[in-house]
Amino acid sequence: MTRLVIRALDAHDAPLFDTLPDPLGLAAAHARTVHRPEWKRVALRDGVVVARGAWWGGPDDTTPVNINWFDVAEGEEEAGAALLRTAPHRVELELDLPAGWRDSPVTRAAGETRLRAARAAGYEVLVERYLYHWTPRCGLPERPGRLRFRPEADDAVFFDALRRIHSDTLDAHARRAIAEGGLDQAAQEELDFFRWCPSPRRWWQVAHTPGGEFVGIHVPAHNPGGPCIGFIGVVPEQRGRGYSLDLLAECTHFLAERGAQLVKGATDQANVPMARNFARAGHPVVAERISLVPGRG
Repeated sequence: MTRLVIRALDAHDAPLFDTLPDPLGLAAAHARTVHRPEWKRVALRDGVVVARGAWWGGPDDTTPVNINWFDVAEGEEEAGAALLRTAPHRVELELDLPAGWRDSPVTRAAGETRLRAARAAGYEVLVERYLYHWTPRCGLPERPGRLRFRPEADDAVFFDALRRIHSDTLDAHARRAIAEGGLDQAAQEELDFFRWCPSPRRWWQVAHTPGGEFVGIHVPAHNPGGPCIGFIGVVPEQRGRGYSLDLLAECTHFLAERGAQLVKGATDQANVPMARNFARAGHPVVAERISLVPGRG
């Protein structure tokens, strides 16, 4: 086998990135995503691209937040592994796949090739997630009317709520943060994400019962890709009443009332109650995501 050449791209040769076949349809999925040419890398064999990766960050980020595009040609798992292994940034890898990707031989083979390459580079699967797109054609979910929502200016209120919410959570990213640094780290990571989003701080809302009992929070947001369900969380003592659906419905209405024509959302596949609520609120699954993190070895 001929020698592999791995290199970063620049504005001049950025089109080289688009020469690899795309069985997973990532080009269409990233049609609106802004990737910096210098954060794209390719692996070439005899001048032909056999693996590629695009590291991504927001417009003000000086280092990438994640890898959100990773492709490997069939039989070139080691090239894909080398591409990841030699990259200057070791960040989370988001492997986006079509909904039901394991049901099709083509997409299953493509997905498993990428997974093998990532694992060979020292990445470990953290969680598999569902990705959702709500549009006006889906119809607005009914507002149950059981809760009272209002903005809250004090970050300490959200920090305390996040600690309580994550004290008993199914979210894999939060559980990883708790394992690394406790509930404070998990809560702080969520707050940092809320602040990183370019949407207004005044959008963050708390929810109470009519009698004044605290229920939870919802954060309608815009990330750099557009409107999204930033966060939905119910404190443990209020669970079992279906309040997450109330929060999700309110969050959807909030964004729609401000002109959103597409609202993105996501939840862990293991979080069955939240996945059920997305379905009830009319948010269809459009893709799946496997989140991988660099191994600690």
